[in-house]
Amino acid sequence: MIHFLYILKSKSVDKFYVGISQNPERRLGYHNSFEKGFTSRYRPWEIIFTQKFISKEEALAAERKVKSWKSKKMINKLIDGEIKF
Repeated sequence: MIHFLYILKSKSVDKFYVGISQNPERRLGYHNSFEKGFTSRYRPWEIIFTQKFISKEEALAAERKVKSWKSKKMINKLIDGEIKF
């Protein structure tokens, strides 16, 4: 089943959020309205990157890799197409 890696950027502060979903647009709606925790503190969010994967496992592996970077510089390289999965 298709899953997407997505990266959100806060419109209010210089923060990113990385996640996976079958429907990133719907998930964005949750982050901007219903979610509590990290994303609720930095609303509003916008989707700045998505990448499609053929399985949830592949999307989870990509999410773990991006989160392991702990680097805005690396995330920006992914967004700019300098890094590929």
